[in-house]
Amino acid sequence: MKRMGMIFRAKANKALDRAEDPRETLDYSYQKQLELLQKVRRGVADVATSRKRLELQLNQLQSQSGKLEDQGRKALALGREDLAREALSRRAALQQQVTDLETQHATLQGEEEKLTLAAQRLQAKVDAFRTKKETIKATYTAAQAQTRIGEAFSGISEEMGDVGMAIQRAEDKTAQMQARAGAIDELLASGALDDQSGMHKDDIQAELDRLSGGTDVELELQRMKAELSGGSTSDRQAIEGGQDQGQGSPQPQQQPQDTPRFDKQ
Repeated sequence: MKRMGMIFRAKANKALDRAEDPRETLDYSYQKQLELLQKVRRGVADVATSRKRLELQLNQLQSQSGKLEDQGRKALALGREDLAREALSRRAALQQQVTDLETQHATLQGEEEKLTLAAQRLQAKVDAFRTKKETIKATYTAAQAQTRIGEAFSGISEEMGDVGMAIQRAEDKTAQMQARAGAIDELLASGALDDQSGMHKDDIQAELDRLSGGTDVELELQRMKAELSGGSTSDRQAIEGGQDQGQGSPQPQQQPQDTPRFDKQ
């Protein structure tokens, strides 16, 4: 059971790592810090409100204390010592309340100062975290884009891997079709297959065309050599005459007419 639990936690942790986006996590942490800062500010406002209430109560008690003191003096001036004593007794009780409220006021004021300082420090930390958060997000985005570009260039990304496989299949099919076309041409040339279009030559005609082409090349080569070496006109004419014979032109039909003329001369 412990092993199964460990395996489950490991797989769950790996799945969470794949699903987690650091940018979203940073934004969520920043949002939580803003909420905490808001709570601290509300605490400062509540303490300040309590302090203000104590100040109002102190002002009222101090006003009543001053009023009772005036009443005691008037009663003593009128010869009513008993009223003066009563007024002074009430003033002493109010004075005790004033002392207690002043102590509470000092305590609240100290708490307010502490909360204000904490809010300022927290505000500075939140601002610094926001700057760092944006920097990390920009760096992560740039690294992610650079990684994708590198994977695309290297062909290890999923998308480019599929494209590479498609290109490989296309190249394989093209090579197969070229090999098949070459094999068919060889079979047609050897006569193993018949050309149904009727344009394919038989092997005898193909051999005659090959010999004729070789003869033409040799005659052309001799003519060019004669021109370069400055040969006589009769040599060039003889070469050209041989070329015409090799090409199957009607020149051989004129040679029997030229021969008697050379005999007459």
